[in-house]
Amino acid sequence: MDIFTEKTILTVSRLTALLRGVLEENFEQLWVQGELSNVSYPSSGHCYFTIKDAGAQLRCVMFKSAVRNLKFRLNDGMALIVRGRISVYDQRGEYQLICEYAEPAGVGALQVAFAQLKDKLLREGLFAEEHKVPIPRFPRKIGVVTSPTGAAIRDILTVLKRRFASLEVLLYPVRVQGDGAGREIAQAVIELNELAEVDVILVGRGGGSLEDLWAFNEEVVARAVYHSRIPVISAVGHETDWTICDFVADLRAATPSAAAELVIASVDELRNQLESLSHRLRRSMGGLLALYGHRLEGLRRAIHDPRTMLGHLAQRLDDLNGRLETGLRMACVQRRDRFERLHVSLQHNDPSRKAALLKQHVAFLAERSEHLLKQRIDSYRQRYGEHTARLEVLSPLKTLARGYAIASREATGGVVTDVSTLNVGDLLSLTLHHGGATCRIESLTPGNT
Repeated sequence: MDIFTEKTILTVSRLTALLRGVLEENFEQLWVQGELSNVSYPSSGHCYFTIKDAGAQLRCVMFKSAVRNLKFRLNDGMALIVRGRISVYDQRGEYQLICEYAEPAGVGALQVAFAQLKDKLLREGLFAEEHKVPIPRFPRKIGVVTSPTGAAIRDILTVLKRRFASLEVLLYPVRVQGDGAGREIAQAVIELNELAEVDVILVGRGGGSLEDLWAFNEEVVARAVYHSRIPVISAVGHETDWTICDFVADLRAATPSAAAELVIASVDELRNQLESLSHRLRRSMGGLLALYGHRLEGLRRAIHDPRTMLGHLAQRLDDLNGRLETGLRMACVQRRDRFERLHVSLQHNDPSRKAALLKQHVAFLAERSEHLLKQRIDSYRQRYGEHTARLEVLSPLKTLARGYAIASREATGGVVTDVSTLNVGDLLSLTLHHGGATCRIESLTPGNT
């Protein structure tokens, strides 16, 4: 480059800026494929990740504006194809790929977004059967959320007119595809709940591609249907088409026409059911009346003369009265015998007798303890006298009384036992039986070995 000379010295910032310019001019609109790792979504709304293969890795950033256009969420381990341009992040001096678009490798973005949202809502319990509301059997008014110009509304109205012409239908017109269609559908469900004028809500549209049906796969629609207090029937696409709305709804119909057939029974079907139930009711009532007539006749024959029944009851009362008197007498005899046994046992176990015996035993133990204690004291006194006599015999004071003395060094106080440890002129301290003295050595006489 022309800017470099033999003495050119660049700052780090200047060199980094030059390298960034070279990279941005020569590496723009690149397509890169690899596996994602270290994916992070900070609060700024940007997305940071690393794309790698077996031999290398590349830092990437997708800014907030590009992230908003993604139909799916980036996750670690995902195989991805990204489009972007190479640049340099000055603060770290690292080159990076600024991604403007991304799509899964081998799988469409919409399929990945569908699978991710389905898995997320499944974990949250939005598909659970216990949250689904039963569809009323005889709704008075039906709310339909669909396009006012599509084939779906025509099919629904045709089927409802054939099955139950007097049923009232409230159409809430919305867009069923394109940007913003999902928000319109969700808002329609919310407002129908606020109006509370319908007994069931039918949400749907005709068939189409995954892109055409995508409005019914948006999370805002799923949550609006989940929180609906009014039962929701989802009828999106053809029989083989499944959307997130189908999983969350209280009932899924294969087509809009099928939803119209499920929402209410036809007048002919109701008339036939009514006639069948009426016939079954007449037969059941006839059978019950005949059965109760036979039972009444049997009860009438089983009834006897009340006087005879009263006689039997009086006889039984006398029998029970006699058994009661006998039982009371026996119970009194048994209680009296038990009282006698307890009285004899109480006399035998009189507490005053036991107290006297215990008192004698305590006196005996006290006398014995006193005797043993006296013997123990006499024994200790005798042993004390013997030990005292032995100590007096061994006492050094006795030895001093016989004319002996203890010689110790004046300076250290150590007892002298060997003349070889002394020198002429040393001062000795003598301990006598009465008092002591200090002397100086004038001469030494060796002892016998």
